[in-house]
Amino acid sequence: MHLTHGIRANLDQFLHQLLQVLLVGLTIGMMRTVVPALAEAEFGVPKNSFMLLTAFVVAFGFVKGSLNFVAGRLSERWGRKTVLLLGWAAALPIPLLIYFAESWNWIVAATVLLGVNQGLTWSMTQAAKLDITRLEERGLTIGLNEFAGYVGVALAGIITGYAATALGARMGLLVFGLAVVLVAMGLTQLWVKDTLPWAKAEAAKHKTGTANTYWPRYAQASGDHPGTWEVFSLLSWRDRRLMAVAQAGLVEKFVDALVWVFYPVFLYQQGISLPNIGWIIGIYGFVWGGSQFFTGRLSDLIGRHRPNVLGMWTCGAGVAMMMLGEGVTWWSLSAGLSGFGMALLYPNLSAAIADISPPTWRGSAIGIYRFWRDLGYGIGALGLGLAAHFSGQMEAAFWFVAISMFVSGAILWWLGEETHPRLNPAK
Repeated sequence: MHLTHGIRANLDQFLHQLLQVLLVGLTIGMMRTVVPALAEAEFGVPKNSFMLLTAFVVAFGFVKGSLNFVAGRLSERWGRKTVLLLGWAAALPIPLLIYFAESWNWIVAATVLLGVNQGLTWSMTQAAKLDITRLEERGLTIGLNEFAGYVGVALAGIITGYAATALGARMGLLVFGLAVVLVAMGLTQLWVKDTLPWAKAEAAKHKTGTANTYWPRYAQASGDHPGTWEVFSLLSWRDRRLMAVAQAGLVEKFVDALVWVFYPVFLYQQGISLPNIGWIIGIYGFVWGGSQFFTGRLSDLIGRHRPNVLGMWTCGAGVAMMMLGEGVTWWSLSAGLSGFGMALLYPNLSAAIADISPPTWRGSAIGIYRFWRDLGYGIGALGLGLAAHFSGQMEAAFWFVAISMFVSGAILWWLGEETHPRLNPAK
């Protein structure tokens, strides 16, 4: 069977995968406005208990990071669709745990399952799209993937804010969550195809030298199918380029951890209503998601390296800006600036990994990159919790994240290089 690569050639399946990642974004988005803002009133978290408040995101980060690591390897053995279905099955209990929660520990447990869900499903939607598209569409592909996902995150934050106001926090999240997960499972089973055969077809073309394309500067491994530890070591320290991207991925999640944990609490303490909190945080998500329509495609034209470095610094500036003014308009602009920085870096860090990872172990490389990246949720949440705890002020967490982004961006600029095969080919 002849398999053709490209968005146009596989448009039906590409659109199904975009819908899947939108539903993935809706699933995590239901936890990002109502739950942190009402942690004290609804779930019994004492005021200014910064470490306890961050516990659920710490748990999420370590679980999701680990499942990203596993998902890539499993998908190369079982196929992308099977892993995607397992991810949706893990999400089914989440709305029920929130509805029946008797303490904050129930929320932490729900977030552990959310980490399993996100680690399996988001990894697979990204890997599947890369399987069926061409090299020169890679930035656009990941940009569209992350656009759909983070528009879902933003929409869920706004919708659940209104649902909690109308139905109550628990019932609103129960109805919304169950609807999203059940629809996603049905669509996966009925319409999503396994794309692993496309990845194998691409690998065969490269092996025989018949691929009509620029040759990437692939990371060097011991063979076509290196072991898990070898791929892990390449991304973590042995290949300077992969390591530079991986550390940037880890640190940029500090921003999302801050937005998740402390933005709702900070804004709620300033007297902002739940719907307005949803809109402010939604602007961050909408700008992040919407801008990736062109930032991913932009990197296909000008390369990955410059947008990645600029994105790290822009995102850090947006976080710092939150502390330098007040009011709904100011905080919305600050959130939007951070969202635009994320749009510059988020699809293009992933595209850089995909550029220089051979197709035979690209799924593993993406999974391990996502392991380090989403471990940033846990490390970042722990760091901002400690910063707030020892200073006694939530504002210290914002400065911790802003400084981390500037330093990590400098490391990426220093150790990284352009990975786009057309702009920096091996031959």
